[in-house]
Amino acid sequence: MINNTLYISSSIKKLTIFIGLCFAISSIFAQSKPYEAIYSGLPWYDQNGKVIAAHGGNILKEGQLYYFFGEVHSDTSNAFTGFNCYSSKDLYQWKFETTALPIQPDEKLGTNRIGERPKVMKCPSTGEFIMLMHVDTLGYKDQFVGYATAPQVTGPYHFKGPILFNGKPIKKWDMGTFQDDDGTGYLLTHGGTIHQLSKDYKSIENETNKTIISGFESPTLFKRNNIYYFIGSHLTSWEKNDNYYYTSSSLSGPWVSKGLIAPKDKLTWNSQSTFVLKIKGTKDSTYVFMGDRWSYPKQLSAASYVWQPLVFSGNDVTMPVYQEAWQLDQKTGQSKSITPRFKTILANNKHIKYSGNWKAKIIGDKLIKRAADSNASLAFSFKGQQVGIKTMLLPDQGYAEIKITDKHGKVLVENIIDLYAKNPVPSLVFLSPTLAEGHYALTISVTGERPQWSDKKRNYYGSTANYIAIEKILVR
Repeated sequence: MINNTLYISSSIKKLTIFIGLCFAISSIFAQSKPYEAIYSGLPWYDQNGKVIAAHGGNILKEGQLYYFFGEVHSDTSNAFTGFNCYSSKDLYQWKFETTALPIQPDEKLGTNRIGERPKVMKCPSTGEFIMLMHVDTLGYKDQFVGYATAPQVTGPYHFKGPILFNGKPIKKWDMGTFQDDDGTGYLLTHGGTIHQLSKDYKSIENETNKTIISGFESPTLFKRNNIYYFIGSHLTSWEKNDNYYYTSSSLSGPWVSKGLIAPKDKLTWNSQSTFVLKIKGTKDSTYVFMGDRWSYPKQLSAASYVWQPLVFSGNDVTMPVYQEAWQLDQKTGQSKSITPRFKTILANNKHIKYSGNWKAKIIGDKLIKRAADSNASLAFSFKGQQVGIKTMLLPDQGYAEIKITDKHGKVLVENIIDLYAKNPVPSLVFLSPTLAEGHYALTISVTGERPQWSDKKRNYYGSTANYIAIEKILVR
């Protein structure tokens, strides 16, 4: 009897601690509706307030949920650390489900290897979920397309090795997938090659389209009104470029060059294509361009996502205007741009406390304040639930560290954001998770680091300096 009492008492104590921890988490993050729209070009956060890591991936709808798969990265290495899976009902709020494919015992997808661009499809003939991905060495010298399988959408996925065509691996790197209306699955590889998958999606049956043009990275294919659209990217390593597209009435071609998918020199709104998601509703269908805004080497904290609704005119498609925030009606399939309501605090506001060497600079009609020395930072106290940062992205800017603390000085949000762009552009670069209503302090600091890298041919890319900048702070 005494032992039972002690056991019950201990269990109640553990349950109380667990409930307390859950309450503490929910009291910090008001996660019932952290985002009311799709925001591009900034870090996103899951239900636990952690940065969403799912780059180079795709979305699969199963039942009433969307499942978002993509690469996990660290801020120190490009080595494979797993493929994540998130779920959502509306594409705004994302719940972390699991690391669908972790580091494998198989040395080909083990420690110090590359795993990139995972794409998941459900095989109609077997009901199995098939994940295809690029596998390689850190030096990109042992490339092949691998595959993994799972009986359920969230996994766990089991790595099977290379997918074979005529008994041999597909020795290419950038890849994508496409599933046609009849359920036939296809593997896409750089250059515009299209491979038809077998009925069980576990091997290649034939080469539907041999090639389109050299280069043509990040192959992305979708279909609308019996026309196929094939998007690709130039070869500029992690740097953004003007992605372009081709159309055809047949997957085997001929393919017609249609030009750029976004206005010239906008660099596909500073992103690289990875997937196009169709949302079919009762009144319309929205085709969502999913792009990655890479940020090497800090691909975990600073890389972000650019999701934009595609605009059609006949058989032409474009993203003519960058929509910073937009909403999607899951029932009707219609989308609309929105202007979020925030209180605006300009960079020269007296309530922003600057330390270090900050200088004012006017670009167009915008006043920004910039700093590059390692001691430079700013602090701003606010009352509300959410805080954002808007600024100019410039070629000589680097990484800024963001912190949000509560009234007791406890750090609630801490992240690195990337303020570099090859061409100057105004941008919303940070929006915190929705917090419980209260008093908070925002600090922004120079890290002394910047996105900068070279490709295999020793061409150098990235920022030329470590400046950070602020145009305005947004509070809700």
